[in-house]
Amino acid sequence: MTPERLRAFCLEFNASVEEFPFSPETSVFKVLGKMFALTALDARPLTINLKCDPDNAVRLREEHAKAIVPGWHMNKRHWNTVTVSGVPDTLLRELIEDSYDLVVAGLPKAERLKLDRP
Repeated sequence: MTPERLRAFCLEFNASVEEFPFSPETSVFKVLGKMFALTALDARPLTINLKCDPDNAVRLREEHAKAIVPGWHMNKRHWNTVTVSGVPDTLLRELIEDSYDLVVAGLPKAERLKLDRP
C-alpha cells in the first residue's frame, strides 16, 4: 500500500480527520478528537501505529513477528506498530478499521450515534 492510499483509506471513515499535532511529518488520524492511527507518510519503511485489543495485539505480534510489534512511543498493551509492506493490504485495512472501531466504541453514546455506530 502506498502512503497516498494509506492516507486516503484512513480518511474514508465517518468524521475522520488528519491532524499534525506532533510535527508536520507525522499524520495523526482522529475521529471526534480521538486518535486511531499515527504515521509518518514519508518514512521508509512505512509504518503505522494502530490501537488494538490487548489479546489480539499479542496474537498478531506472534503471527507477524517481523511486521507487527508493540506500539512505538505508545501504550504497548493497546497499540501496535505495523510495517505496511510486511502485511497483506487486506489485513492492514482490517487493522485500521479495528482501530477506528475501538476508538469509536470508547466514545460517549451520543457521539457514537452521530457516527451512525451504536
